[in-house]
Amino acid sequence: MKTVLIVTDNLKDQINGVVTTYKNIEACALLDGYNFVYVDPGRFGYIDCPKYNEVKIAYPRKMGQILEEIRPDHIHIATEGPLGLYARRYLSLVGRSYNTAYHTRFPEGIKKILGVPESITWKYVKWFHAKSKKILTTTDTMVRELKDKGFKGEVIPWTRGVDRSIFHPGDSELSKRMILVCVSRVSKEKNLEQFFELDMPGARKIMVGDGPMRKEYEARYTDVEFVGFKTGHELAEYYRMAHVFVFPSVWETFGIVMIEAMACGTPVAAFPAPGPLDVIDEGVTGCMHDSLKFAVMNASLLDRTKVLEGSQRWNWENAWLIFKENLV
Repeated sequence: MKTVLIVTDNLKDQINGVVTTYKNIEACALLDGYNFVYVDPGRFGYIDCPKYNEVKIAYPRKMGQILEEIRPDHIHIATEGPLGLYARRYLSLVGRSYNTAYHTRFPEGIKKILGVPESITWKYVKWFHAKSKKILTTTDTMVRELKDKGFKGEVIPWTRGVDRSIFHPGDSELSKRMILVCVSRVSKEKNLEQFFELDMPGARKIMVGDGPMRKEYEARYTDVEFVGFKTGHELAEYYRMAHVFVFPSVWETFGIVMIEAMACGTPVAAFPAPGPLDVIDEGVTGCMHDSLKFAVMNASLLDRTKVLEGSQRWNWENAWLIFKENLV
């Protein structure tokens, strides 16, 4: 089997789109004769990033020695954090080729959480990816955005998928009372206030997820049900019970939660922003509008059978093929 080394600043058991992506394409890779080996914070001591515990800060002792012991056929740097930085440094010194991924709107997120100007972070991000042979990002919109920001290398759109053994329509009928569900990390950059403040009299609003802002939001928005992190079949039940899945973020580069909802037959309401613009088929799998309430009302009228049909284009096999074709 060929070995693909994945350098990531995420732990394997974290719940986010980056971890979900590699976990699912790894299953396809094994069937295709490729073995994934991870260099992640679990190999080292690490601490949570202040104000953003999703990010793990590790000091990667002997990064070069670890990479040489693994002897990979291909190297992929998944994140721009400390481990990615140390791997980039070593690989540049020894002249070894690698590719990278741009998963997250890093500059915008850092500004929202820590107040660091985007101009500073964009300089770092462009420098980080400058020697990558190929840069994988999520959508055509993100390819254009990175090119507009001055990325000089080859930037490739890299689709995502959904596990249909878990995310599929159920047999029970929807309740007569409208149910709106949002699934997200509960943090500042996710624009969740737009969901919490939706003026939908009589509607039941359910927030699935956890994060640093949960306690504050729970105290402020008493009409919203906060149910914490859910995964697998339990998460799928929340998608299925929803009349509309609400995606308020304007920060995401994709939004896997949207296609999970669609695979359950649930239409998506969102702002016309990167992520939704590439994922939602307007008037088929969801609705986008500058007024989130207007998007929710229109999405609630969509045919759930057509939502399911429209979701079929998303699968992890295609995501793996794109990843494989762009290994260096």
